[in-house]
Amino acid sequence: MTRLPKLTPRQVLIVLHDLVATAAAIVLTFFVRFEGQPLGERLPGLKFLPFFLLYAAAVYFVFGLQRNKWRFTSVPDLYDIFRAATVLAVSLLALDYVLVAPNVYGGFFFGKITILLYWFLQMFLLGGSRVAYRYFHYARTLQRVKIADATPTLVLGRAADAEILLRSIESGAVKKIWPVGILSPSTADRGQSIRGIPVLGDIDDLERVVADFSGRGTQVTRVVLTPSALSPEARPEVLLMRARKLGLTMSQLPSLDAGGQAVQLAPVAVEDLLLRPSVKIDYRRLETFVSGKAIVVTGGGGSIGSEICDRMVAFGAARLLVIENSEPALHAVMEALKAKQSSAVLSGRIADIRDRTRIMGLIAQFKPDMVFHAAALKHVPMLELDWDEGIKTNVFGSINVADAAAAAGAAAMVMISTDKAIEPVSVLGATKRLAEMYCEALDKELGRHAEGKDATRLISVRFGNVLASNGSVVPKFKAQIEAGGPVTVTHPDMVRYFMTIREACDLVITAATHALGPDRGDVSVYLLNMGQPVKIVDLAERIIRLSGLEPGRDIQITFTGIRPGERLHEILFAREEETADIGIPGIVATRPVQPSLEAIRAWAATLEQGLSRSERAVIYNVLRDAVPEFRGEAA
Repeated sequence: MTRLPKLTPRQVLIVLHDLVATAAAIVLTFFVRFEGQPLGERLPGLKFLPFFLLYAAAVYFVFGLQRNKWRFTSVPDLYDIFRAATVLAVSLLALDYVLVAPNVYGGFFFGKITILLYWFLQMFLLGGSRVAYRYFHYARTLQRVKIADATPTLVLGRAADAEILLRSIESGAVKKIWPVGILSPSTADRGQSIRGIPVLGDIDDLERVVADFSGRGTQVTRVVLTPSALSPEARPEVLLMRARKLGLTMSQLPSLDAGGQAVQLAPVAVEDLLLRPSVKIDYRRLETFVSGKAIVVTGGGGSIGSEICDRMVAFGAARLLVIENSEPALHAVMEALKAKQSSAVLSGRIADIRDRTRIMGLIAQFKPDMVFHAAALKHVPMLELDWDEGIKTNVFGSINVADAAAAAGAAAMVMISTDKAIEPVSVLGATKRLAEMYCEALDKELGRHAEGKDATRLISVRFGNVLASNGSVVPKFKAQIEAGGPVTVTHPDMVRYFMTIREACDLVITAATHALGPDRGDVSVYLLNMGQPVKIVDLAERIIRLSGLEPGRDIQITFTGIRPGERLHEILFAREEETADIGIPGIVATRPVQPSLEAIRAWAATLEQGLSRSERAVIYNVLRDAVPEFRGEAA
């Protein structure tokens, strides 16, 4: 037996309003249409009204009119009212022409004109009250914004983008913003008004519009850049410099396809303006893949690890275990994740991936579906000096995590690698390549002994430098600029590939979806497409200009020389690696040379012995045996 839905007090009031409006529409129709003698003859016929109201209530429930919140009334809500009123009008038409009137009255009780009039009145009374309420709420919201401590703000971007922000302000999702005008790059928007806010000109008119408001006593102190104003064609870096000269605070409205959970303004970061357009991410694919899963992230307090944790929560993971050996970093990432108020069950544990027993125990107890291994030591010059620490973490730590993921029956383990693992010249690159090789060999071994079952997949994902990550050049350059310079660059011809943290992490997750998909093949290493390489000195000059300063005049650039373990140009593929197009934008798979698992474990055993005796020469010999293209020197 079907149960009636339980109504909230607000929904009860809506139902009562709609029934009163229906009764009023019927009565008003009679008075307008049959004023005079015919009215008196038809009034006794209104005894059908209670039955019609019951029928109308059923129709309104079918179209869900009681569920729509009036303050957000929109075209789809009015369309539901149109459909409901049409069903009622057609029902009256059938009643009048087929069932009742010809048999009882010998003619038509209503008539077509009367029913058409009722249809208009019914839509007006149902829709008009909702639109009036929305306008009342809108006007009250704008009044509160104006009298509160709100900032007069210009919105920059196309009308469609600006409307998203204006709706968010109306609903209360975005606060402390008083939009006074829109500047749009589209000529079709000029002279228009978006939700009552005028389009005052082009983005190039920023100075003129700010001065005009100032002359009228309104000091514009903030601009909000929508996604269309952040596109490369809009030259956002020039806009940023102009806004800073005017003393304006800048915020950005993130694109709704970025997988975020809500409309939320964010500061405009320099690194957002430095790169080519990001790869288009299929977020529906990622949400389907992550939703309901149990996820482990090692190194979850780092810049990459914390972003992966954030994406896991955003994409609907059911459980998330964050493993981190730094107590402050773990506390920070857990507080940030809890603030998102998601339904994911969060757990943070202090642990070092070098501690095999603890890592095996934690992951086995958690029983994950996926393990993302982001814990690593990654700074090239430091690992050239403390090479033994790099081996302990990047090689043996990775072996521990891979073995733990396989023993716990995880569907996949994804290791975050680096483009420096390709024909490495540094300890970082060699240790990461050896860790890749272990994952490749273990993946192949598990697949061979799966006996028809789905074995744990182990893959590695390589990418280059990540903008704004801990220790990257962008925060370093910004700090040097704030200190008055100089900005230090190792070599005028130094070139690197760059990605944003979010883009890198989303592509890492996308690679995992392919590794567990039906078309995965035998590839186990994925490389992210990082676009065109960037000259570091050009990057430094651009950041100086984005800070409103002039390179060479306000801030000097000095060259310090190439550091140990560095090379001028990073490479994307080793000579012997076979590449494969997997049909996913932004990702290429490779098939590196795969030594056997026994051989790799033998090298690991020799490494362990060399570490115990601090024999650097032995360590480097093993690394060169395992990774023949490694060209590092044991000092």
